[in-house]
Amino acid sequence: MKIEEALAQRQWYVVDAQGKVLGRMASEIAKILRGKNKPIFTPNADAGDFVIVINARGVKLTGKKLQRKVYYHHTEYPGGIRERTAEKMLEEKPEDLVLLAVKGMLPKNRLSRRLVTKLKIYAGPEHPHEAQKPQPLAIEA
Repeated sequence: MKIEEALAQRQWYVVDAQGKVLGRMASEIAKILRGKNKPIFTPNADAGDFVIVINARGVKLTGKKLQRKVYYHHTEYPGGIRERTAEKMLEEKPEDLVLLAVKGMLPKNRLSRRLVTKLKIYAGPEHPHEAQKPQPLAIEA
């Protein structure tokens, strides 16, 4: 364990995604996960906090992104490319929509794979993390 990680005091924040724009919210969450809001920020150390996102089903996308934004994944079988629009993803798995937005704003390395585990996303208003006493995080719409 590095010294910066030992000095990092982990906080828990809760973000209500109801009516928030997805990209703007995701960039603020990515900053908190990396620890850029703290004076001890170091790019190679995990000094970030935990973030709980509730009401992921109520997130907004601007413009025509609901119909035109397409998410792809491959099943690893020949011809196994699958695609879903953001609208379909918001109906079926709104947690994945928020997760992919935040994950795309983190650096592509081993550290980011550890950082994304500190993000907890729930489609509804309830979450099982009351024992951690999360503080509300104000993000402008």
